[in-house]
Amino acid sequence: MSAEQGLHLWGRLSSINVRKVVLCAQWLGLELPRTDAGLSHGVVDTPAYRALNPNGLVPLLRDGDFTLWESNAILRYLCERQGRGMPTDLRTRADTNRWLDWQQTTLNRAGSPAFTQWIRTPAERRDLAAIEASVRAAEPLFERLDAHLAQRPWMAGDEPTAADFPIACEIHRWFGLPQPRPAWPHLERWYAGWLAMPCSRGVLDLPLA
Repeated sequence: MSAEQGLHLWGRLSSINVRKVVLCAQWLGLELPRTDAGLSHGVVDTPAYRALNPNGLVPLLRDGDFTLWESNAILRYLCERQGRGMPTDLRTRADTNRWLDWQQTTLNRAGSPAFTQWIRTPAERRDLAAIEASVRAAEPLFERLDAHLAQRPWMAGDEPTAADFPIACEIHRWFGLPQPRPAWPHLERWYAGWLAMPCSRGVLDLPLA
């Protein structure tokens, strides 16, 4: 993990926090070499990794001699580095930051238990009550997103911003769960737009794991 020139990312693509960074980088047209890390891949508990990310989590970004952890902070950094995806208009920028924070603090917390139970928990140990509670918490949030996207083409402003990447990855995860869901036509239209973009390849077309 020497301070080589150029960008490098550590993290496994089964992590939603890694996927959002890869989606952002591909949308920005960045080459972002990546090393699998976390869960069965290890790496995150090594002294070298902990020296760069004391949390022992993924993703971790290196840009030359600069390192950064926290996925949404990485999104902001990459967009600002490339001059695209973080609006210069103060209010649109604040709106972008609002949705970035909401994804981490609200939407992800509501939907993660259902994902964990369906995808990462053996069937014989699955907690159906936890799934039901997660659905009750998450569905009103997706309904809120549907209403929001009925009024605009993207999460903030008239073009994609850093706020769109984590939401797209949340939708990829929720829509991939083996459970029924209501129709959210505006959210589905918005997500279909992401799936049609070349930058979604290798991210939003992957099976959940």
